[in-house]
Amino acid sequence: MTMSFPDTVERWPLARLIPHARNARTHSEAQVAQIAGSIAEFGFVNPVLVGDDGVIVAGHGRVMAARKLGLTGQPPRGDPVVMLVYDLV
Repeated sequence: MTMSFPDTVERWPLARLIPHARNARTHSEAQVAQIAGSIAEFGFVNPVLVGDDGVIVAGHGRVMAARKLGLTGQPPRGDPVVMLVYDLV
C-alpha cells in the first residue's frame, strides 16, 4: 500500500466527516470535555486526518469535542476545523 499526500490542507465542515467504523480508541465524556476545553482555549491546532471519502483516520476525539462546542467548521461563525486529507492508493 502506498500513501500519497496532497500539498494542501483543506477546511471541511464537521457534517462531512464520518467516524471510522473500526475505530479502536474510545473517549470518555471527561476526555471529550478536556479536549473541548483545549480547543476553546487554543483553537484547532492539530488537524484531523481523513481520507478523501471523509472517513476519519485520526482525530475522533477532536471531532467529538468540536461538536460538543457547537462548532460546524463553516462560516460565518469562523470556527474552522482543519483537515489534512490523504488518499490511500
